[in-house]
Amino acid sequence: MSRPVVELISAADARPLRQCVLRPGLPEAQSVYPGDEADTSIHAAIRVDGTLVSVSSFYVETRGSSESSGVRIRGMATLPEHRCLGYGRDLIEFGLSQTHLRNRAEAWCNARLTAAGYYQKLGFRPIGEQFELPGIGPHVVMVRAIHSSR
Repeated sequence: MSRPVVELISAADARPLRQCVLRPGLPEAQSVYPGDEADTSIHAAIRVDGTLVSVSSFYVETRGSSESSGVRIRGMATLPEHRCLGYGRDLIEFGLSQTHLRNRAEAWCNARLTAAGYYQKLGFRPIGEQFELPGIGPHVVMVRAIHSSR
């Protein structure tokens, strides 16, 4: 196995892995997110031996009633056989290091409850109450200051 490569990709390139990992059995349209094509959005991937094995997207988006725009992390997906190798951490740090994103106050996501512990290890903290995304499952909002270290 060759060394993993972190790179920017298009939203269209991220969608098949999103579909496979995050939305199996749902219509392909469920893997198209609002803001995918915005000039301020970034889509990043880890490629191993030429194959995309992990993806994540980053959107300039205000969280709830927050007064400053933050960075929403969405569509984090890693093939099961490539999990626990640090790829998610690498994608988050890569995405948040991009010039137009790194000066935002916070990064946030709607984390599946099964992934909340993972995000906590990366310096995110849960806020608010658990909520249900229909057809997907229970989630919680997770937030981290962008300049915060793990």
